[in-house]
Amino acid sequence: MTGPVVGVVGAGAVGQALAAGLVSVALSARLVVVSRRTEQARGLVADLEDMALSVRSSTQVEAGEVADLRGCDAVVVALRTDFTNSAVQDIRRGGATANAPALGALARELRGYEGSVLVVTNPVDLMARRFAEVSGCARVYGIGSNLDSARYRLLFARYARVAPDRVSGHVIGEHGDLAVPCLSTTTVDGRPVTAPAGTIVEGLQQRPALIRAGIGRTRCGPAGAVLSTLRKVLGLVDGIEELSVPYGDVWLGIPMRFTGGVATPRLPALTRHELLCLDSAASSLRDAYTHLPAPTERIPT
Repeated sequence: MTGPVVGVVGAGAVGQALAAGLVSVALSARLVVVSRRTEQARGLVADLEDMALSVRSSTQVEAGEVADLRGCDAVVVALRTDFTNSAVQDIRRGGATANAPALGALARELRGYEGSVLVVTNPVDLMARRFAEVSGCARVYGIGSNLDSARYRLLFARYARVAPDRVSGHVIGEHGDLAVPCLSTTTVDGRPVTAPAGTIVEGLQQRPALIRAGIGRTRCGPAGAVLSTLRKVLGLVDGIEELSVPYGDVWLGIPMRFTGGVATPRLPALTRHELLCLDSAASSLRDAYTHLPAPTERIPT
């Protein structure tokens, strides 16, 4: 069996949705599921095997260990430690203290890994930076701003009363309260369209809360963003994804164009206001990173 091999670390809500998506579209030849709870990984694999048979997917699914990830072309980090998020603002940052040690420990075990790493664990901009700095891996991307951008294009399309695929636009900066919609360069069918910034921003902020109130945690949206990005990083298709990558001395979301699996930044022209908002996000993330706990040598159980 030939084709890319993908590893997924974490068998919680996002990991399950992502794994099901990978199997259903048979994006990878093999899928390796890793979880600190062995029984959870085995149970998910059994469930996915049943699904693969029903949908006639060619993807081979297996439970593995961290060491098995080195044989993967791409690894998706969707782990989440057990904690209660009591944050009422900057909600995605609520897991920073709990998730950072596990991210750092995993990164230590994958030092020198040569494939692509997609970090989903929140706060994603901080966790992607932590993973890259500890692991030394060259191809690390944070998943977050591409989900924000998808939501943005959907909301903008509804305002403009057009199909979402006719809208071109980005959300950059932090995957969180300091996300920056690039209204000045958003177009419909290649033409600028004016939309009320307040309405769009409010819709972006309300959408995650709507999802959490209904099903407890976002899962399908992030999984879709990962699937779209995997196609780009594996070189299966070319295109643009808004991903958390180095921006000066911080990590935050900017558009990245992939050609044959190779990424180059494509930051759009920004107005003075948009640039100030991006700098504000960078400053906040810079400060937040200094407050992360130091990496640990092992993954907490």
